[in-house]
Amino acid sequence: MSNLLQMTEQFNQTPVVLVTGAAKRIGAAIVQKFHQQGCKVIIHCNRSQIDAQALQSLLCSQRANSATIISADLLLESDRDRLAQKALESFGRLDVLVNNASTFYPTVFGTVTEPQWNELLDSNLRAAFFLCQAFKDELQLRNGAIINLVDIHADNPLKHHSVYNIAKAGLKAMTKSLAKDLAPEIRVNGVSPGAILWPQNLEGKSDKAVEDAKKDILSQIPLGHLGTPDDIAEAVYFLARKASYITGQVIRVDGGRALS
Repeated sequence: MSNLLQMTEQFNQTPVVLVTGAAKRIGAAIVQKFHQQGCKVIIHCNRSQIDAQALQSLLCSQRANSATIISADLLLESDRDRLAQKALESFGRLDVLVNNASTFYPTVFGTVTEPQWNELLDSNLRAAFFLCQAFKDELQLRNGAIINLVDIHADNPLKHHSVYNIAKAGLKAMTKSLAKDLAPEIRVNGVSPGAILWPQNLEGKSDKAVEDAKKDILSQIPLGHLGTPDDIAEAVYFLARKASYITGQVIRVDGGRALS
């Protein structure tokens, strides 16, 4: 076999990972983890295109032609279909789907609107479900994996976030259901992050209020500190690439907060 043919074949055998909502924060950390382990990565974004381009440039400077971007609004069926098609065209295969994209904001019961319900359910649950369905045949061919980013609030609801809690609880149920439906070719697991970043609702509060809120959060975490996006990325990578006999599980990465 010629050197060129060997290089081409090796390139085509490199695992490919699609991460939704991957331009920044936890999504970007997941992309970087898989890339560090030699995978090619597809960075999905919607509005965060500048962040996505910066991430792609960084990764491709480390390894040429190893990362690409697909922009899509996951609330739109046409965009989801286009994402699925372009993802398979990007590197000719897909081995791992990470459903990370999410919308999060409070919905005080009694004031919830149908557009809010639709946005939170669609972004956290419906989009993930239909992407799993779109990639089913390809992931079966590759004996691939699906990882869903759930939330500890799927089990311990966050006050005034009923619609978000419901959506994440549905995602957890979907993870377990698809683990049965797609076995044995595809493993389906989830990761439930705990306190990873300080809540955005602390912005604008007094220094004392912020300090008291942080102390209250930390008091509920046996390990005594926040996690990091890298902690989540490590768990996602483990379930996707290392845990060959694990399916239908949702792992909490919460510093032991569930014990409080």
